[in-house]
Amino acid sequence: MSQQAAVAADALHTPADQVRVNRHRADWRGWKFMWPFALVFVFVFVIPILYAVYISFFQKQMIGGTKFVGISNYIRLFHDQQFWSSVGRVALFTCVQVPVMLFLSAAMALALDSMKLHGAKFFRISTFLPYAVPAVVSTLVWGFMYGAKYGLVGSLNDWLGTNLDVLSPSVLLASIGNIVTWEFTGYNMLIFYSSLSTIPHSLYEAASIDGASEWQIVKSIKLPELKGSLAITVIFSIIGSFQLFNEPSILQNMVPGNAITTYYTPNMYAYNLSFAGNQSNYAAALAITMAVITMAIAYAVQLNSMKEQMK
Repeated sequence: MSQQAAVAADALHTPADQVRVNRHRADWRGWKFMWPFALVFVFVFVIPILYAVYISFFQKQMIGGTKFVGISNYIRLFHDQQFWSSVGRVALFTCVQVPVMLFLSAAMALALDSMKLHGAKFFRISTFLPYAVPAVVSTLVWGFMYGAKYGLVGSLNDWLGTNLDVLSPSVLLASIGNIVTWEFTGYNMLIFYSSLSTIPHSLYEAASIDGASEWQIVKSIKLPELKGSLAITVIFSIIGSFQLFNEPSILQNMVPGNAITTYYTPNMYAYNLSFAGNQSNYAAALAITMAVITMAIAYAVQLNSMKEQMK
């Protein structure tokens, strides 16, 4: 049979609903589903970032208007002690609050996965509920509880005859950390719990038959499974900690004295520079610098996690 006849025979046996795909031609059908998100992403995320980078190279002057100054705003920022004070404060906050929060989240997830916890559904919903409460509302509630002359702390002082003040400058950062931990522990717990739910329970039964204790099952089976979700929660928590804004800004009017300054966190510093100090160009340089620092730390954590998973 000739080649032309073979091709014709194949064509006769080809199903009618079979679609021939031209591999040399680009298929743009997927973009029909992507363009709404891509459009919103460009206008809400990409363009504001590019605009912030653009205005960070300029400076408003009382005489002469806006002037191009190059990287002068960034040079000024690296010599700004208030900026580095705020960065050091959120770095300390991150190093203490994030491990405590993730430890509590992992412990709660392990307790739920053990299937020995009574009222597991109520426990899961109640621990996640603080995440559903807006941060402003949570901070206001905790702020009134923290008050030394009113609320829970004030009542405890009257009852015990003490003079406890959890809003004093020496423990203020820990009090803010308590609020953030209360808000996000349940959210991270669900991430850990969903990761543990993928482990077949037959694996636990086999380990128990072999004589493994509950702690050995946790150490050898459950904790290794949490490595991937741990990397995700660490990255999200670091990003959230470096963006700390709502809690200190709300507590600013509740704290006596000037314990929470306008540069208490980098985000508060950028906000006050832009809207109160009329220095939007310098604030843009600060925001871009903090974005680079945060991305570098998150990328380092991700690389370390990938190395650990490849072992």
